[in-house]
Amino acid sequence: MKKVKQITSSLSSPGMTFDSSHRECWLQRWHKDVFFWSLLRSFLFVTCLVLVLMVSLYPGLWSIGVRLHSIFTGNYLPGHHSILFIYSPTEQTARDIGRAIIEKRLAASINILTRTSTMSVHPYAAPQVLSIPVEDGSPEYLNWMDEVIPQN
Repeated sequence: MKKVKQITSSLSSPGMTFDSSHRECWLQRWHKDVFFWSLLRSFLFVTCLVLVLMVSLYPGLWSIGVRLHSIFTGNYLPGHHSILFIYSPTEQTARDIGRAIIEKRLAASINILTRTSTMSVHPYAAPQVLSIPVEDGSPEYLNWMDEVIPQN
């Protein structure tokens, strides 16, 4: 109440006269404005917080969405899985890479093709890695891949 008296007394300056009804009207309006702006700030804060959370949780939300799509429609969402080709200079290097990938559960299975030949000017100092999205496949196999490979 002391603050209200200070504000209303500061409104009265020489040459200006306010009666009590004008003061009360002005104070009521001032309280409405303060309430409106605090409500707007709270709304903007919550909106920004939701956007930040959505962006930071996108990978988790994506995997949940894919699983829900598969459950409700019984269909596979194209591009959820991919086939990865990694070219290595020796068969032993390919086995080491494959073992590391399986141990970290980054792939459901590894195929090492030993009887291929690559004619390339490309040096092995830069890894030759290609990823191709899976557009369609056996539903049983794709469901098995969903169970075997964690979504993190």
